Amino acid sequence: MATKEQVNSAELLRSVLAQVAPGTELRDGLERILRGNTGALIVLGQDKTINTISSGGFDVNIDFTATRLRELAKMDGAVICDRDATKIISAAVQLLPDPSIPTSEQGTRHRTADRVSRQSNLPVISVSKSMRIIALYLDGRRYVLEDSATILSKANQALATLERYRARLDEVAGSLSTMEIEDLVTTRDVATVVQRHEMVRRISSEISAYVVELGTDGRLLSLQLEELISGAAADLGFIIRDYMPTGGRKANKAEGILDGIADLDAASLLDVSNIAEVIGLPSDTESLDNTVHPRGFRLLAKVPRLPEQIFENLIQHFGSLQHLLSASAEELRDVEGVGETRARAIRENLSRVAEASLLERYV
Repeated sequence: MATKEQVNSAELLRSVLAQVAPGTELRDGLERILRGNTGALIVLGQDKTINTISSGGFDVNIDFTATRLRELAKMDGAVICDRDATKIISAAVQLLPDPSIPTSEQGTRHRTADRVSRQSNLPVISVSKSMRIIALYLDGRRYVLEDSATILSKANQALATLERYRARLDEVAGSLSTMEIEDLVTTRDVATVVQRHEMVRRISSEISAYVVELGTDGRLLSLQLEELISGAAADLGFIIRDYMPTGGRKANKAEGILDGIADLDAASLLDVSNIAEVIGLPSDTESLDNTVHPRGFRLLAKVPRLPEQIFENLIQHFGSLQHLLSASAEELRDVEGVGETRARAIRENLSRVAEASLLERYV
């Protein structure tokens, strides 16, 4: 499971990348510096550490604009902005970070940027005149900001991969629905669908990062991503709730299982026995082909406008999908919160879902 520090680090990186994405005032200023064939050192934030290692320069305390950043960067020294890049606090500042801080960077500006970021834990941006690149230093790492065309090329390749993954996911999820209705689901079937869900989630997470980096240039990519992953996260949650053990030593919460699956490395994810183990199902080779029985959350989710509490009441009352499928409208009506009208709707929708799944498989 990802630690709190790792989660915070990822969120910080995403927020800073959003600040320097195309379409923002800060990115416009950085691009102007590059086009002007000059370098720059920009610190996003001011605290006691920055004040301690700063020497010289002058206070400006003016609103941030791309033009002002470009003009102030012409002078030697660093430009200090507030954390949100809404104000330019000072310019022409000489930064003197601790020289004992290790860095693999070459060149005075880049070494200074790396050390200042490590010492202050603030984002520092270096614009290289000779290499014509913009580098972001944050959390002990260096990120080179690429142009939109390069990012879009990578994003489109990832999007094509996601389309293939989603097509395969839909295929195995459809087969799972049919087997659930026929009560023929095995542990391997469940683990395979969960595996495909996780593969979709990972590639979509990568594309989401590209969307952040692209800023205003990523609107179309964002729409395509939303369309491709629509409903996937909810469906995975229902699968976990359908099959996870609810009592005994292997009992776990759905959120913990999802985190455990997300923590599997790429090689471990390819082995369905690892996924079965995380869910809490028997994971030895022979047990993978044992039959398991869904509770019915996933198929009940296909019934329109059915509140979460009714889900819980139906599952608790009938105990399994097979009992739900065989229940009459009168039996459904007796469940707390259902009533006659909703009972008929549930009965009709479950019958329709069952028929559609079987027709899809055998016709």
